[in-house]
Amino acid sequence: MPLVETLPIGADTAQWSVWGTVARIVVTDPARVAEAAELVKAELTAVDRACSRFRDDSELRWACRSGGRPVTVSPLLAHLVAAALDAARQTDGAVDPTVGAALCGLGYDRDFALLTGREVAPAVRVFATPDWRAVKLSGRELTVPDGVLLDLGATAKAAAADRAAAQVAEKLGGGVLVALGGDIATAGTAPAGGWEILVQDRPGDPADTIRMPAGAALATSSTAGRTWGRPGEQLHHIVDPATGRPAVPVWRTVSVAAYSCLRANTLSTAAVVRGHAAPDLLGRTPSRLVTRSLDVLRLGGWPA
Repeated sequence: MPLVETLPIGADTAQWSVWGTVARIVVTDPARVAEAAELVKAELTAVDRACSRFRDDSELRWACRSGGRPVTVSPLLAHLVAAALDAARQTDGAVDPTVGAALCGLGYDRDFALLTGREVAPAVRVFATPDWRAVKLSGRELTVPDGVLLDLGATAKAAAADRAAAQVAEKLGGGVLVALGGDIATAGTAPAGGWEILVQDRPGDPADTIRMPAGAALATSSTAGRTWGRPGEQLHHIVDPATGRPAVPVWRTVSVAAYSCLRANTLSTAAVVRGHAAPDLLGRTPSRLVTRSLDVLRLGGWPA
């Protein structure tokens, strides 16, 4: 789990475990922290019920069992699927929600908290070649091709951070930061001087402390955080749709700042998949890329 966090932890902060990572909220009014936490927990629960790949009773799993027939889904799932398809479109397929079966074939077939530190047995599994263009969404009518398992992990967590932060700011006022592991969204007013963030993947890795203005977001994608083993190989969770295998770890981490966590996460994930072409993809977007040898490349005005 990337150590991307606000500094320091105090009365204005709440945190708990969720989705194999840590959820943290920080509010500018400490008196509202308990209310804010309940709003965020409710949003995360709704997202989990809508699109968890690991719940047999999730709406997403039901849609994927439709045998290729169109089904009417909830507004929330439609929003999350639309976000995933937009991310695929924006990245020319580098971020593809149809890699679910490929992830299962690699052993990532359960909540990551149950996979951490374990070695999975090798397996031969046959699955459809990932292709996001085969998934159709018209309003709330979703069609998932038979045999395709959607995985919204690359976008749903970031979208949930955006949605949760916006809800807290709208209902409680003031300012809020919502961090779900390496996905951070803010809304409302920022503290004086901005939101202070420590950006670091693992203990001992290079660290930057930055300040973000109100409404800004940050996402970090890592090839070192969510890993597991199979005999003779180490695997990570960011799949290259072109191969169905974990992306070649040219970058240990990629951090991107934007004005939505969804946009930041889309770019950071795509950058990991694109490997050596990541700087061209990111262009002038504020970004921080860390190599496997822990060298740091800063782009687009990322502060030194």
